[in-house]
Amino acid sequence: MTATTAIGIDIGGTGIKGAVVDLATGELLTDRVKLPTPKGGRPQDIVETTRTLLSTVSKGVGDLPVGVCFPAVVKSGHTMSAANVSSKWIGLAAEALFEKGLGLPIHFVNDADAAGYAEAQFGAAKGVAGVVLLTTLGTGIGSALLNDGVLVPNTELGHLQIDGHDYETRAAYSAKERDDLSWETWAARLQKYYSTLERLFSPDLFIVGGGVSKHHGNFLPLLKLKTRIIPAVHRNNAGILGAAALAARFPG
Repeated sequence: MTATTAIGIDIGGTGIKGAVVDLATGELLTDRVKLPTPKGGRPQDIVETTRTLLSTVSKGVGDLPVGVCFPAVVKSGHTMSAANVSSKWIGLAAEALFEKGLGLPIHFVNDADAAGYAEAQFGAAKGVAGVVLLTTLGTGIGSALLNDGVLVPNTELGHLQIDGHDYETRAAYSAKERDDLSWETWAARLQKYYSTLERLFSPDLFIVGGGVSKHHGNFLPLLKLKTRIIPAVHRNNAGILGAAALAARFPG
């Protein structure tokens, strides 16, 4: 029997957040709980903070599937990269580490892939045919590639080399804040990034997520692209929703 609710936990470079999700509607059934990501982003510290968060989120809801999304390439439960967290994650059997630390089976997935899956199930990519590219603009740039609603995992397109730069260091929202850029100056960097994606993938739709997408009117209209580009529906909750939905579909 397929679960109708599940818990999603989204681990980021600055915060760890989670909630119980209604899998029919994509709505949060509890308040979103958020804790700061431990300084240094070391594995045991993050697992411990996730355990603390889960104990709050799961209070009074019984046994539910749990999905955890994380900013890394994830292959067979191992983290093969480390974006904005400790390099100790590289090559780590992370899913097993979380399962031991949390004391229950989980589904473990890349954070941007979880966001892309959420938008395909509940948001801006639902029912969209062809190639959809979702990007999350935050501490870094995450990406999810969908073809006719099917996820192609671990694309990591924030790390494209453009003009000799790992381009998330130039175009992530954190770069706007770090360099105190105007919307117009930041949009010029985004223009270069999305133009490159457009040339490489010829997508049918771009979706822009991350917390800054709530300000999409300040920068999306400044971009000149052949491809339609729209804000994500679920913004900062997309990772939670996608992790929960994948946990229910692929129980640990």
